[in-house]
Amino acid sequence: MNLIELLNWRYATKAMNKETVSADKVEKILEAARLTPTSSGLQQFEIIVVTNQEIKDKIRAVSWNQSMVSDCSHLLVFAAWDQYTPERINGMFDLVNEERGFKNEGFEAYRQKLLSMYPQQDPEVSFQHAARQAYIALGTTMVACAELKVDSVPMEGFDPKAVDEILNLKARGLRSAVMLPIGYREAKNDWLVNLKKVRRPKEQFIVEVK
Repeated sequence: MNLIELLNWRYATKAMNKETVSADKVEKILEAARLTPTSSGLQQFEIIVVTNQEIKDKIRAVSWNQSMVSDCSHLLVFAAWDQYTPERINGMFDLVNEERGFKNEGFEAYRQKLLSMYPQQDPEVSFQHAARQAYIALGTTMVACAELKVDSVPMEGFDPKAVDEILNLKARGLRSAVMLPIGYREAKNDWLVNLKKVRRPKEQFIVEVK
């Protein structure tokens, strides 16, 4: 299937059958997420991969009791930085220099620019910016899932503070932004599975400025 066919195939799966996604597919999905572009290349989030059934059940209880949370193979929690710190910024710049084997004057000047701006921001402003980067990765991850014929459903319907507590994210300087259960559809229990995918026509969606 080509990309457009895959995007038409995927949908927000409302019921999953508890079948386990193979380790090699999960690895490819997570690698696609890791390779996602982010602002300044800082990768301002982490992905918490939950397979422990007890933990999934606890998260379901604070996610409007949505069955996908507990019935999925892997629950991916995109957790964004709670704030920018010099340590986090320097850590990524140092990693780039180490991997590339040299320092670039312009790159180092850009480091100093970020250090003069980001750590001084209000923490909520920092988190919201970091969370937007996580959403970029969410899109990449869903496309990767579709390419491998793995179902997924993006979720904001949960209590972030409760999820943060269950996963002890505060201690790691993280806050949950969005979740993505992945697995395989339970078609007989999914009211959405056979419904036509509906999107606004391109004439109402795309505006060309020539």
